[in-house]
Amino acid sequence: MKQVVSDIWQWSWFSEEKQLDFNGLFLMIGDHKILVDPPPMTAEARAVVRRHEPIDYIIITNRDHLREAAGYQAELGCQLRVPDADATQMDVKPTKTYQEGELLPGGIWAIHLKDQKSPGESALFIERGQGVLIVGDALIGRPSGSVSLLPPEKYVDIQQARDGLRRLLKYNFDCLLVGDGVSILSGAKLQVERLLR
Repeated sequence: MKQVVSDIWQWSWFSEEKQLDFNGLFLMIGDHKILVDPPPMTAEARAVVRRHEPIDYIIITNRDHLREAAGYQAELGCQLRVPDADATQMDVKPTKTYQEGELLPGGIWAIHLKDQKSPGESALFIERGQGVLIVGDALIGRPSGSVSLLPPEKYVDIQQARDGLRRLLKYNFDCLLVGDGVSILSGAKLQVERLLR
């Protein structure tokens, strides 16, 4: 587990199938301790998280990033928040769902992204410092230092998906923390702009 920005740590689990890292985040924002899209934890990651118990929330960005959330929710006794539009397509009962524009615990803004792989695909925005944007499947951190989209067959209409992502450019962020691939810790908005030209 490594600290990627102030009060945010990331750990990774390598997917042999996808040939890239699946990333989870541990946020300590104000009084809140939050996991985002948690894949299996390394022993080191688990030790760091357990050292900071109690964990308050697990936030999921889309139906396919549930990953190990159900197990960690039971183990850590925390609340589970999922996108409202994906809730019926998930095999868990969330504590609460969230929607576009909602302010989540820790001052995290929910951004619903239309026409993506799943109907509830959401980004999370933390407005502090230079700005931190967290994405699930909306953007993939590959190749390292840049971003890409999922394969075209994952979308109903890839052009609409690209158009749906353009709203991210309304936000001021320097750091992009991705659920899949390599996160970009500075200059991230420029990389997103390049992709969506």
